[in-house]
Amino acid sequence: MGWQHRGWVVCATFLGFVALAQSVTRDQLFPFGPRAGDQILDPGSDQTHKVDLDKPVLFFDGSFDSIFINTNGFVATTEPTSESTYLGKMPPSFGMIAALQGDYDTSDGVGKVFFRQDSSPDVLSRAANTINNAFPEDPEVHPTHAVVITWDNIGTRGPLSRGDRIEKRRNTFQLVIATPETASYAIVLYAENGIQFVSTPTGDRNMIMHAGFSQGLVRGFLFSSQGTYYRTTTDDEESVRTLAEETNSGIRGVWVFEIGTAPYFSSVAPGEVPDLFPEGTPQGSPEGHEEAPDRRRLVVSNGQQVEYPPYEGEEIQVHPVQYQPHQPQNPEVVVVDDTDINVDVFSYNLGTCTNNRNKCSQFADCKDYSSGYCCHCRPGFYGNGIQCVAEGKPQRMNGKMHGRVYVGNSPSPVEFNSNDLHSYVVVNDGRSYVAISDIPSPLGPSLQPLSALGGVIGWAFALEQPGFKNGFSIIGGEFTRQAEVTFLPGNEKLTITQEFKGIDEHDHLAVSTTMEGRVPEVPGGATVKIDPYSEIYQYSNNLITTSSTRDYLVNLPDGSTDTRTYQWRQTITFQSCQHDEALRDMKPTQMLSVDQVFVMYDANNELIRFAMSNKIGDVNGGQPEENPCFTGRHGCDTSAVCRPGEGTQFTCECATGFNGDGRTCYDVDECREDRQICGSHAICNNQPGTFRCECEDGYQFAGDGQTCVETDRPRDACEEGTHTCDIPERAQCSYTGGSSYICSCLPGFIGDGRVCQDIDECQPGRCHQNAVCYNNEGSFTCQCRQGYYGDGFYCSAERTKTQCENHRDSLGFGPRGPRPPVGQYVPTCDENGAYEPLQCHGSTGHCWCVDRNGQEVPGTRSGPGSRPMCIEHGGERPPVGPTPRPDVNPLPAGTHLLFAQSGRIEHVPLDGHDMKKSDAKAVLHLPEKVIIGVAYDCVEKMVYWTEITSPSISKASIQGGEPTAVISSDLDSPEGIAVDHLGRTLFWTDSVKDRIEVASLDGSMRRVIVDTDLVNPRAIITDPPNGNLYWTDWNRDAPKIETSYMDGSNRRVLVKDNLGLPNGLTLDSQSSMLCWADAGTHKMECMHPGRGDRRQIVEGVQYPFGITSFGKNIYYTDWRRDAVVVVDRYAGKESDEFQPQKRTKLYGITTAYSQCPSGQNYCAVNNGGCSHLCLATPNGSSCKCPDNAVGCVERGGGY
Repeated sequence: MGWQHRGWVVCATFLGFVALAQSVTRDQLFPFGPRAGDQILDPGSDQTHKVDLDKPVLFFDGSFDSIFINTNGFVATTEPTSESTYLGKMPPSFGMIAALQGDYDTSDGVGKVFFRQDSSPDVLSRAANTINNAFPEDPEVHPTHAVVITWDNIGTRGPLSRGDRIEKRRNTFQLVIATPETASYAIVLYAENGIQFVSTPTGDRNMIMHAGFSQGLVRGFLFSSQGTYYRTTTDDEESVRTLAEETNSGIRGVWVFEIGTAPYFSSVAPGEVPDLFPEGTPQGSPEGHEEAPDRRRLVVSNGQQVEYPPYEGEEIQVHPVQYQPHQPQNPEVVVVDDTDINVDVFSYNLGTCTNNRNKCSQFADCKDYSSGYCCHCRPGFYGNGIQCVAEGKPQRMNGKMHGRVYVGNSPSPVEFNSNDLHSYVVVNDGRSYVAISDIPSPLGPSLQPLSALGGVIGWAFALEQPGFKNGFSIIGGEFTRQAEVTFLPGNEKLTITQEFKGIDEHDHLAVSTTMEGRVPEVPGGATVKIDPYSEIYQYSNNLITTSSTRDYLVNLPDGSTDTRTYQWRQTITFQSCQHDEALRDMKPTQMLSVDQVFVMYDANNELIRFAMSNKIGDVNGGQPEENPCFTGRHGCDTSAVCRPGEGTQFTCECATGFNGDGRTCYDVDECREDRQICGSHAICNNQPGTFRCECEDGYQFAGDGQTCVETDRPRDACEEGTHTCDIPERAQCSYTGGSSYICSCLPGFIGDGRVCQDIDECQPGRCHQNAVCYNNEGSFTCQCRQGYYGDGFYCSAERTKTQCENHRDSLGFGPRGPRPPVGQYVPTCDENGAYEPLQCHGSTGHCWCVDRNGQEVPGTRSGPGSRPMCIEHGGERPPVGPTPRPDVNPLPAGTHLLFAQSGRIEHVPLDGHDMKKSDAKAVLHLPEKVIIGVAYDCVEKMVYWTEITSPSISKASIQGGEPTAVISSDLDSPEGIAVDHLGRTLFWTDSVKDRIEVASLDGSMRRVIVDTDLVNPRAIITDPPNGNLYWTDWNRDAPKIETSYMDGSNRRVLVKDNLGLPNGLTLDSQSSMLCWADAGTHKMECMHPGRGDRRQIVEGVQYPFGITSFGKNIYYTDWRRDAVVVVDRYAGKESDEFQPQKRTKLYGITTAYSQCPSGQNYCAVNNGGCSHLCLATPNGSSCKCPDNAVGCVERGGGY
């Protein structure tokens, strides 16, 4: 299979954007951990475990039926000798496959070594793709067996200092040994930020870690000698660091080697796809050797072969010309003469800094000039002074896309309506990523050639070559971009207009995009390849222009290819400060070089993705820059600035707002470090690299944009309790807008609403003549006089017989009648004539329980001499389910919604994100129970619920089985409930006891984690991978949404403004969006807990109670509609509803996943090393003791 057909598809589908990232992330390693079926190597140093293989591994010229996995980052083919024999003394005497060999220690409980044999189709297919991708010219291989070994978060040996357990440097890497029929391959994956140290202490010196393959001692006829020793690293630290930055497989951080073949073996063979940057020196060129003038540089990037033509030395001439319909040269330089373009001068330059300083960025200084003023970004920041961002900090762009586009010859357009457009740029190496959502399949493939849809963000934050500036450095983030695309030869035209509105309050560049026109059709299933290209940007007074002609290759589904062309014309208009002399020195032309272009349309998720690397520099190329700061190959943290030094020397420096050594940077929490940073009546909201001040409720920013002043706003006296209506037991306050309200007396009272008096309903004729009327506050009751029977509205001297009495008397045996004959059962009635719960047969001695209608409760009959425990009819019946009765069904496979109604839990299957309403059925019948909260454990397929009739928490398997009580004591009103499926714990709220508790899933080890400042806690959810807990408190005086770590520490309020009755809460694990439904404001809103970017999803909901999410949809239960309602989170509107046959109030709702969501936390393995409760935190875990425990030792978070 040729490279063009195989490598590109594999790369695009294998890991998406991984090839463009610094390396694979931890989540993109082959699956590992207990959920993948892994075993865990014993903790400690120099631990070894023998694995007997299902299929032999070929290593060099040998075949091995077993291997030995070692803590120290390697696999041996024979039992390894003591580490003292090989640490610092390589090569070893035994066969070694060294993924990253050093002196490691896993006894701290954080680092772990996982391993397993795997022959699953998913793992074998992924291994085959990786190998075939690395050897594109070789015949395809298909492994039949694999061994997966993962060294996760392992540290060096040595005593731990205080707090060292998580914060110390750790390495994460993985080895996959894949074996087809006649060969074995080693796939080694180094996770992003997974190589945090490159040497380990050995004796009195440090040893550089080692990666490679050693054959060990080879036996000869008379003596043994050291066999082949193949190294992938050297004794230089940089060679170890680059393992996560380079590749031989086309994917950064992923290395592939053929390590053994049969029946003949020659040598270890490395993968043949190095991931090189185009400005690097071509491999194989000796130092100082000049290439022939006609030689081209061949670079393989992201699975594509890219040829770069040699620079011929002739300068590109710039000529002012009119835009022409077709000029094939690329790059082109065009000066546009267009009278429609508005290049008005920016108005902020009039006046002086005294009155205009607040127009500058908070990270800029104002400078007066003779004719006006200008804003200049401070050192460490860049931009136009109005907009300034920190050097080295990754940038994000968010916005919406509108318009309509015709595809091919279609007479009907595809319309856009607020489609989400998101972009992310790693500024210190110029890589940009763009994703646009909800692109339907008729259009998606045809938009793939338009990588320039997001190209402007690449230009804005391109990697700057010495003496040149990217777009944001020159014009900031407020500008208008207009582009016209003409496709050849059909002359289809498409116009793109983008309004960039600057940096918003969330520190994102905001943009609005409109597209209109027609594009040629690219068939579904086709892929598009775009070669590297360059564009000349010409800069003049408030105007930037560029134009080019681009070719792109369409790989059609039938295997054929089609080369197509389009012309690209672009203008960018902006408003600059005319007094800034630095702008006058700006170079009139610059070249944007774009390579590593990646385009992909994901039809399943209706997403189109673009990615590319961008550099801005000299139009004539200039000398190739070798300094890593200018090539992007520096290894600095994505939140760091690369500072060039002499030659190839450089340093990494964390961006403003971050701390660290430059290779690893951590966000500074300015809000915690300076509590007064935002001033009075303001709230500080920390964000990555910066912070945001928000005014408290009732305050707003003054004209300076910094000081919070009190606002005059309408006040709801009914909500605040400042009204003058009578007490709530007698009157109702109704808010009418502004500061107005009306008071009205409740039924049973009379008055003006401010003073209400009870009405005496005991007027003649209200009750029966033989009854007495009793007046109550707001009501009345009727009661028959002594000797009469009835409800007070009708009274009779004779009491009507009950069902039990009629049953008994029909047999001829009243309470004082003769004894029944042998064999005759006569029911027993209590003093009120009701069936006694316990009924016995007088002759046989059998006893059983009956319901209030006298019907025997199945399963309760006992033999002579034994009596069952029967529940009084005033309580609840023994629950039934979920057993395979016609109306109680175990759940089929797939993802479902589970929701609670009074007396039952029902399910609705999901087909994708749509409800299969016709298949909805009851899962669990719990007669006479009021079920409030529902939670689901995806590991054991168990549903948990809270109920308040006899306050308790119970569980049952959705695959069939009887309910089991989990907690039935010390509860008053348990409502919200949530499960940590990783840590195997259960959390719940109690709205009467006003507290939040946690326990093991079997109900043991209970502990109160929050019991202060709660009034009406209701919904609660967990975020197991991140160790966070979220809950709502619908306290009418001060409703709020709060969060804490799972151990209750670091508690803080997330939302407290503009809330009414926040009943439901849900967290989408994919987007990390926290959403809630409010029965007071009648809105559904979402926010990212880490950013505070609150936004409304939909308004006008009636009375929501429970809420859950799955994919793009939010599902909630509504008391007024007695329905489950579906809301499309992206479209911001309702899309469906389901009303059960039983029309009663619906309470809690949850998603029963077919598979557990991905993720791990520190409690997922071996209970985090805790003796009792292990509760996750974002950076570790806490070992906590149950309340009133004896002999239990606690450990704080992070240990």
